[in-house]
Amino acid sequence: GFIQCAGSRTPDHLSYCSGTCCMDSLKQAAYVREQNSDAKAHIIYRDIRTPGLYEEFYRNMQDDPGVFMTQGDVVGVVENDDKSIAVEVDNTIFGEPVTMEMDLVVLAVGQVPSVLNGESALNLEYHQGPDLPELKYGYPDSHFICFPYETRRTGIYAVGSVRQPMDINDAKLDATGAALKAIQAMELTDKGKTVHPRAGDLTFPEFNLSRCTSCKRCTEECPFGVLEEDDKGMPLPSPARCRSCGICMGSCPVQIISFKDSSPNIFKEMMTSYEMPDEFEEKPRVLVFACENDALPVFDMAAINRLKINTSVRILPMRCLGGLNLVYINDALSSGYDGIMLMGCSFGDDYQCHFVKGSELANTRLGKVQETINRLNLEPERVRQFAITMNDYEKLPKIIDDFVEELEDFGPNPFKGM
Repeated sequence: GFIQCAGSRTPDHLSYCSGTCCMDSLKQAAYVREQNSDAKAHIIYRDIRTPGLYEEFYRNMQDDPGVFMTQGDVVGVVENDDKSIAVEVDNTIFGEPVTMEMDLVVLAVGQVPSVLNGESALNLEYHQGPDLPELKYGYPDSHFICFPYETRRTGIYAVGSVRQPMDINDAKLDATGAALKAIQAMELTDKGKTVHPRAGDLTFPEFNLSRCTSCKRCTEECPFGVLEEDDKGMPLPSPARCRSCGICMGSCPVQIISFKDSSPNIFKEMMTSYEMPDEFEEKPRVLVFACENDALPVFDMAAINRLKINTSVRILPMRCLGGLNLVYINDALSSGYDGIMLMGCSFGDDYQCHFVKGSELANTRLGKVQETINRLNLEPERVRQFAITMNDYEKLPKIIDDFVEELEDFGPNPFKGM
C-alpha cells in the first residue's frame, strides 16, 4: 500500500506539496503489477496530482484492476500478530472508516532540502554568512516569478530540486534556463554592467566614507551580500555582486551613499521642483514614490487604457522602494506635501519584490517615520504604503482618489508655503 502526503500539506510538518509523490507512487505501483500480476496495490490519497500529460498515465493506472485508489485520511497503522499491517482510513467516500490489510506500506514523504539537516550547501566568504539565504523551508530565496533560478548571491543559481520540489523533466528545463542566465550574467559582469533586473546598468553605489558612522545598516540590509566590512566596520563594496537596487542608499542614516543618477540631493531637488498649490487653493498635493519594477508600469498601463489619474499626484520613480531613505519623508512633509504614497511590490511570504527585501524594508522603515510625523504635529495617515501588482492598473485611480479624499478631511499640510 502507498500512503500519499505522509507528513506533507499539513501545518504540523511540511505545509507544501512536493509535486512528484503522486507520480512516484503510481509508477512504483505499476512496477509491482508488472513483476507480479497477482499483486494488489492500494494507493490512499488526499488528492492525486498528475499535471499535464501525466494525466494519461494516471488514467491508465485507474483502469488497472489490480490497483485500488482510496481517498481518505490515514489515522492509524498497526502491525498484526502475523506481521501484516492494518491501515485505518477515515473520511473516505464510503462515509465510514475503513481498515485495509497490507503486506508492505510505503510512505510518500515530501522532499526536504539537506540544509535543514544542518548540512552546509556552500562555504561562501560573505559577511552575511557562508550559505545561500533560504526560505523558511530551506529552499534558496529568489524572486520566484521573474528570476526563479537566481539566488540572492549573484552568479549562483539554484536548479532542480535544490530550488523547489520537481521531477527530472522539469529539472532539465530548469537547468537550461539557469545556464542561459549564467551566460548572460558572465557577459554583463565582464563589461562592468549589472545583471537582472537592472540588466546593463553601469551605475554602482558610491560611498563617502569620510562621513561613515560604521552603523553597519547597509552591510546588514543589502539582500545580495554586496557589502563586506573592514576592521573598523566600514562597508567594502564588491561591485560584481551588486544589482544597483539602491537599498543601501535607503538604509544609510547619514546619506553617504549615492549613484551618479540617484542620490538624496537629487531626490530633494526633484521634490522641490514640483509646483506646490498654496493652502488657499484647497487642492492637495500628493507625492508618490513609485517602484520602477511594478508600480511605475501600473501607472503606464492605466494611462494606456485611458484611465483618469487624479491630478493631485506627482510621481518620483525609484529603483526599488527599499531605496527610500527616511529623510525623503521628512523633506517632503517639510516642503508642504499633503500626503505621501509609497507604491511598491507586495512583501511577506508571497513577496514579489524584484530585489527580494526592498518593499519589506520600506515597510519596516515606515514604522519608524511615526516619530518624525509626530514631531511635525501631522496625522500619521498622511504617509502610507501600498502593495501594487501589475494587475492593479484598473484599481489604481480609486486607490489614489480614496487617499486624496482622506487628505481633504485632514486639511492642508500646515507647512505649505513656509
